[in-house]
Amino acid sequence: MEAIRMENLVKTYGSGSTAVHALKNVSLYVNPGEVVGLLGPSGSGKTTLLQCLGAVIDPTSGRIALNGETVFDNGWKINDLRALRRDKIGFVFQAAYLIPFLSVLDNVALLPMLAGKPNEEARKRAKELLSVLEVDHRSHAKPAELSGGEQQRVAIARAMANQPPFILADEPTAPLDSERSLIVIKLLTRLAQEFKTAIMVVTHDDIIIPRFKRLYRLRDGVAHEEQGQNLPFPD
Repeated sequence: MEAIRMENLVKTYGSGSTAVHALKNVSLYVNPGEVVGLLGPSGSGKTTLLQCLGAVIDPTSGRIALNGETVFDNGWKINDLRALRRDKIGFVFQAAYLIPFLSVLDNVALLPMLAGKPNEEARKRAKELLSVLEVDHRSHAKPAELSGGEQQRVAIARAMANQPPFILADEPTAPLDSERSLIVIKLLTRLAQEFKTAIMVVTHDDIIIPRFKRLYRLRDGVAHEEQGQNLPFPD
């Protein structure tokens, strides 16, 4: 069973002669434990697709299923979209968007706390993730004290904090140099395999594109599946 399945998804802004067709019958899938790239020029619909998958905006028509459960079929089938985003979907963006006055540990633990987890359980989960991502030594630092690469690792830890089955990453390596970009995509791949998380990565980054085994290329709102090079990561 695919973790993410999108069928004939359409997103149209406006109507009549001024209508903009951002997505045109897009179909794609991502398996558990798989990291899939989403490529395309500016204006091709990549961010719109991610926002539809993340229940941030409403598609015009089509179907979205997550772990076999239909969540959208020409309308949302889930009553609480906020809970869906909080509990099932992790988001990673170009900027880390960490809360500046909270420590690294508290930034990661906050989401599970908001979901109702006891403080100690949330902090334990946060510590484990920070350790996996090798930034546990920065647990008590504030975001401004971190390097760009460290901030992005913390952002990934935060995205994983509620153990979501899906992560949507929008240009996660854009602010990083080549070495740190490879580290981030290697970490995402490792986390996907370890936790069976389905991850979709929007990117323009020529350094990481060859690392995908499978990818989709969007052009003018239409998606085309391609086989990636699946190059190994450097040690």
